[in-house]
Amino acid sequence: MATIVLVHGLWSDGTSWAKVITELRAMGHNPVAAQLSLESFGDDVASVRRTLATVSGPVLLVGWSYGGAVVGEAARGTDSVKALAYIAAFAPAEGESVSELSRKYPGSLIPKYVVVADGHTYIAREHFADVMGTDIPAEAVAIAAATQRMVRISLDGTKVGPPAWQDLPVHYLVATEDHAVPPVLQREMAARMGATVSEIASGHAPVLSHPREVAEFLDRACAAML
Repeated sequence: MATIVLVHGLWSDGTSWAKVITELRAMGHNPVAAQLSLESFGDDVASVRRTLATVSGPVLLVGWSYGGAVVGEAARGTDSVKALAYIAAFAPAEGESVSELSRKYPGSLIPKYVVVADGHTYIAREHFADVMGTDIPAEAVAIAAATQRMVRISLDGTKVGPPAWQDLPVHYLVATEDHAVPPVLQREMAARMGATVSEIASGHAPVLSHPREVAEFLDRACAAML
């Protein structure tokens, strides 16, 4: 069975995968979540590569949101990674950045509700659900808002090298009610990667609002590797 390595997005940490991990374990998987510093893109890529070195292959490497850019870079030259999965995630091509992609289409609420503090950003806590998804259970979104990580300004401006999705099978879960990464952008990125696409009626964080469905998506992606 493939090992699933999970990579979180901005303003979050590895515990955002907690419910998905529980669901995957019930299916017989033993997933591992990487922890990103959110201080520099290079550090985040290095962190994922360190995590990959601790597990046995074959690996399905999974990115949510900003984590999609990280997995595309971290998997390059990493032989154990046999496929990639993206969940409402950015998938920049060579020379692109997350911030560049985020400005391509209107519809994201991040610019409206992001707050700058001491060279870092966070999402206004009272509007966290507006950005991440009003379908997240109230207590879960309250905890996510209260525990959110601050993100170094310009972190998402790094232009990536040749992404690993050019050479690996890709699966993409489009969140059709996303107010952080517009669904039109998600579908466009998935199409140019040649991804196997699934869709879910969810806000930006199906990892919090629909953990069972996310786990089933990842389980199918693992099965396709065998």
